Amino acid sequence: MNDGTPDNPTEFGSDFTYQVEADDAGKRLDAVLASRLDTLSRNRIQALIRSGDVTAGGRKIVEPKYRVNEGEVLTLVLPEPEEPEPQGEDIPLTIVYEDEHLIVIDKPAGLVVHPGPGNWTGTLVNALIHHCGDSLSGVGGVKRPGIVHRIDKDTSGLLVVAKTDQAHQGLSAQFADHGRTGPLERAYSALVWGAPSSLKGTVDANLARSQANRQKIAVVKTAGRHAITHWQVKERFGPEGEPAVASLIECRLETGRTHQIRVHMAHIGHPLIGDDDYGAGFKTKINRLPEPLKSVVAGFHRQALHAGLLAFAHPVTGETMRFESIYPADFNELLSALRKF
Repeated sequence: MNDGTPDNPTEFGSDFTYQVEADDAGKRLDAVLASRLDTLSRNRIQALIRSGDVTAGGRKIVEPKYRVNEGEVLTLVLPEPEEPEPQGEDIPLTIVYEDEHLIVIDKPAGLVVHPGPGNWTGTLVNALIHHCGDSLSGVGGVKRPGIVHRIDKDTSGLLVVAKTDQAHQGLSAQFADHGRTGPLERAYSALVWGAPSSLKGTVDANLARSQANRQKIAVVKTAGRHAITHWQVKERFGPEGEPAVASLIECRLETGRTHQIRVHMAHIGHPLIGDDDYGAGFKTKINRLPEPLKSVVAGFHRQALHAGLLAFAHPVTGETMRFESIYPADFNELLSALRKF
């Protein structure tokens, strides 16, 4: 008899319950469960029994060979999966500054900051563990040691990481304050489609997970998280006397939300070049570009965003630290092609 729980649990944390019928009485516990659960191997069931995830008649049974009794209620619970603890990996890092308290990295595009589903290895955290050993701050937990802020996988540029708990707490407070009362600055260079009608402006629009696609962020009128981006046009590109095809824009963050610049720029009608998530509708513009610009833009396979300026107060000494990063090769190639247009 089944009490309404899944016959074959397929999700971690789901239960299977079975009241032993006469035909199964006297059989081994692992054999009975294996006959009723076609989604789990007998070896897996035996491991679950030994780890204490199976009860019979309300009693925890840890012996797979236990003989079940008629009418006894068997319950199996699939435990939540344990995320693997990240290990150090010898991944090259561009270190801009380092002392005993913190380290500033110039992150290349394509490098994920911290481990997560689909990216348990090959991340910045794995590289930092290898480089710093046991000196990283533990405040962020084993999955995110020392991480006080992050930039998207396909965004390049500057990132500061704490090496001690004291530095972690001091830096986190500055990022939470968003530079309102201190020297924290974050400036990004973005290459966007088109050009705003004015030379500078501010996007003040709340952000939340998109209801249509939970992997994306969307501007929302109510609820969401407050998000403010200040932008300024640095250059416009295109034939003289015609509407600009693209622009170089500097964005400064007053808040730090997931995909903030990408969503805010798309919201005002100027998504980032190469941003397939928020600017897919502008892909057709590529076909109207002349060569060689057309080939350069078509070959740019990430959002054109670079975290080029990072400033903050040293969390221990109080000294204002200011760092700038030059454009990486792919961004610089795209910018140069636009300037020649």
